[in-house]
Amino acid sequence: MMTPEELLTTTRTVRRRLDLNRHVPLDLVKHCIQVAMQAPSGSNTQRWHWLVVTDADRRAALGEIYRRACHEYLESPQAAAKLFADDPVRAAVQQRVGASIEYLADRMGEVPVLVVPCLETSSPELPPGNQAGLWASLLPAVWSYMLAARSVTLGTAWTTLHLKYEREAAEVLGLPPNVHQAALIPTAFYTGDTFKPAARQPLDEVLHLDRW
Repeated sequence: MMTPEELLTTTRTVRRRLDLNRHVPLDLVKHCIQVAMQAPSGSNTQRWHWLVVTDADRRAALGEIYRRACHEYLESPQAAAKLFADDPVRAAVQQRVGASIEYLADRMGEVPVLVVPCLETSSPELPPGNQAGLWASLLPAVWSYMLAARSVTLGTAWTTLHLKYEREAAEVLGLPPNVHQAALIPTAFYTGDTFKPAARQPLDEVLHLDRW
């Protein structure tokens, strides 16, 4: 059993180490979603929905949408490695991240389980105003799902690039117009032993007390 601190500091984005050939029991995924649904939801509305995609054809279709969107992103001026061109160390790290992103993109449709967390609204258009409050009714639960998956030796990755083609993905999933996707979470057992905390900025560089 991991301690809470170990769970929180070693739940990593898993791309290259997802086991594409090992079956993931549906009951295990359901357990992780059940845990995730204990997360906070604005005014206790609980308007979340969870699509668990195991059908090979649907996974392949979603994977192709993600692959296309990902390659377009990696070839764009906004690609992360290019943003750190003046910092060689950070740029080198981002280039490795970019390579792992591309690796997963080319194999997304082969991942045994794809989880698509969604938010239901009263109309097809997202309501105006406080988007932070709206999505805060779902996104904490998505992270809780990833933590729960880590606790049962499943690897995950938070991806959103497919949302460039959200309507196309919605057609694959048969979503009603008033149900909005938040992410695409590949889920599989991971290869190797475990994970360690990632390098992060020193706290003093990002901590502000009382004011900026």
